Amino acid sequence: MPFNVEVLEQSFEQIKPRATQFVASFYENLFTHYPETQALFANTNMAKQQDHLLSTLILVIDNLRNPEELRETLKAMGARHLRYGTLKEHYPVVGTELLKTFESYLGDAWTPEVKQAWIEAYEAIAQEMLEGAEEAA
Repeated sequence: MPFNVEVLEQSFEQIKPRATQFVASFYENLFTHYPETQALFANTNMAKQQDHLLSTLILVIDNLRNPEELRETLKAMGARHLRYGTLKEHYPVVGTELLKTFESYLGDAWTPEVKQAWIEAYEAIAQEMLEGAEEAA
């Protein structure tokens, strides 16, 4: 998983002071633009779900320099998401809204380089999670 580690770390540092609002905005955007995804969270405590997303983002950023451990963690996460009803077609939707949320929060710092780094990171993360889901299926 080749990542532009420095760009990802630096851009995420800019999000951290507003991390709670960031994850809330992500779900608000997701449900607004893709209302069908709300069914996946029908029996979910959204405050806890937002904490899980934030923890996951932190875990990813903290382990960018340890790709083997990150890969195993993401595969396990993919297997769990399969049990939650997450389908392959949900991954691009989540990626789109996550990138839009980063763009919104980073403003002028959302440069082409930062955008590309996050696109590549999300694609690699989703691929590992999908592999984990396939292995679990």
